[in-house]
Amino acid sequence: MKVSVTTIPLDELDIDLLLVPVAEGAVEATLKALSEQFGEIVRRTAADFTGAPDELVWLYPESGRARRLALVGMGPADRVDLERLRRVAARGAELARERKVVTAAIVRPQTSIDPESASQALVEGFMLAAYRFTRYKTDTSDLREIERLVIHETGEDEKASRRGAERGRIIAECVMTARDLVNLSPDEKTPTKFARLIEQSAKKYGYEADVWDKALIEEEGMGGLLAVNRGSPEPPTFTVLTWHPENALNERPVVLVGKGVVFDTGGLSLKPTKDSMDYMKSDMAGAAAVVGAMEALARLKVPLYVVGLIPATDNRPGENAYVPGEVIRMHSGKTVEVLNTDAEGRLILADALSYARTYRPILVIDLATLTGAQIIALGTEAAAVMTNNVEGAEERLQAIVAAGERSGDRVHPLPMYDEYAKLLESDVADLKNIGGREAGSITAAKFLEHFVDYPWIHIDMAGPAFLKEPKPYRPKGGTGFGVRLLVEFLRDFASPRRFSS
Repeated sequence: MKVSVTTIPLDELDIDLLLVPVAEGAVEATLKALSEQFGEIVRRTAADFTGAPDELVWLYPESGRARRLALVGMGPADRVDLERLRRVAARGAELARERKVVTAAIVRPQTSIDPESASQALVEGFMLAAYRFTRYKTDTSDLREIERLVIHETGEDEKASRRGAERGRIIAECVMTARDLVNLSPDEKTPTKFARLIEQSAKKYGYEADVWDKALIEEEGMGGLLAVNRGSPEPPTFTVLTWHPENALNERPVVLVGKGVVFDTGGLSLKPTKDSMDYMKSDMAGAAAVVGAMEALARLKVPLYVVGLIPATDNRPGENAYVPGEVIRMHSGKTVEVLNTDAEGRLILADALSYARTYRPILVIDLATLTGAQIIALGTEAAAVMTNNVEGAEERLQAIVAAGERSGDRVHPLPMYDEYAKLLESDVADLKNIGGREAGSITAAKFLEHFVDYPWIHIDMAGPAFLKEPKPYRPKGGTGFGVRLLVEFLRDFASPRRFSS
């Protein structure tokens, strides 16, 4: 989709659909201005319009070049935030799709939000709502794509609005990358094929990708990844992604780790099919988020040294599958008693987190569709976020929560009390891979904590990563959750002030 910003008069916009977001209290002034440009029919048709949230009025102008106008209510002006702008723009994309329009424009509303951020939010909301995954559709004749989106700016803020719109376009496209990867059929994203897709992304967008085969993984001693892979006919991969621009502010990297279980049957602890295994092509959504984020960092030229680590395998009950009761020696040297083979994600993440030590990272963030308990606790509206209690813990949590609120990929903290670690004590090994029914998301994080000795953030995104029903600008299926969160957090993290000392 082409995205642009214009300041030409509204009635000169040659467009199929013009979306006009209106806050309560601004209705009269808006209708007066539109009537002057599009005819008195605007006032008559919208006489009862109040600007209430999601209120909609269709207008067909008497003059001007726009074929249709849609007034969409935003609610009270003092409650309009970035997320409200995204959702209003998403409503516009839905209207455009329903009318099968090709070109659309959005008038940037005058709010307290700066024009750069507002334009970014509008573009993100519209493009993400317009997304459709059609790879496996044999007949797409009735699916008309929206080809162009225009943000209408008043004039004095055109440059800032243009910057925001361009950033919103790039970030939305990178979210779509993650969505496409999640939505791919499992046979098209075996560990090896998934790694090849990452290599293609790296080549296209200018970051590096180094793919390890099984021999290198064995040489490195990644016992968790190798154990989970044993029931599979496909070998595992471990992909190292690197974005290291010449103007990077940091010498030691930020490391992103994404869970890459490309399909999860549960192994010998087999999942039921309905509402469980049938959605497990999404169990690599954490890895997809890392790929999307690396694309965005490179395309936006963020001055930060960042490494991505993606352990990839499927989890199947093949003839050599690992079994409950087995003891695994991990990359770190610690031993783990396996009591449930469906708690596999933490095993491959633990090896990657252990390997991350070799970079002496200033921060590590892992993302994973890790536990069903996260969905019970927070549903699909927010991911769970946890951190280890080392220097800067409160600051890290505040920063990632704030980035979630700004980006729309919301996260909510869960506690990491030492008492939860007792649930992982094993009689025969250093620890066991499950902690029982209580606090499942937290005990999974406490398991991972055994393998880190650096500042670390853990994001359990099982709920928001894959939806069974669509939500505003989040489609049914893969949502690309985590890409916007990481980009927003890392752009803020790359502030020169942080590294000035």
